[in-house]
Amino acid sequence: MDTDHVNNLDEETLFVVSQTFKALGDPTRIRILHLLFVNEYSVNGISEALSLKQSTVSHQLRFLKNLRLVKYRREGTTLYYSHDDEHVMNILEQMIKHARH
Repeated sequence: MDTDHVNNLDEETLFVVSQTFKALGDPTRIRILHLLFVNEYSVNGISEALSLKQSTVSHQLRFLKNLRLVKYRREGTTLYYSHDDEHVMNILEQMIKHARH
């Protein structure tokens, strides 16, 4: 491993990496991201698909949006959410496959 590369981690990079792992460390956020891996959903759609309260879904989406792990588009008064980071989604899917192995 290139030790110069490891030693050059700046504070912002460390923070983003740790927050991303924090996001992936929560079962509810994992369920939401896994759902958004295949399709976009409204808050209501996520709530119904995962049997979660809308307030819970909204709170988790806000956390994920702040990390740029999800994005949304507006259609009328409805927001449709989808994943926004292919790298993180690939890591998540690999971990799910690993856990099922």
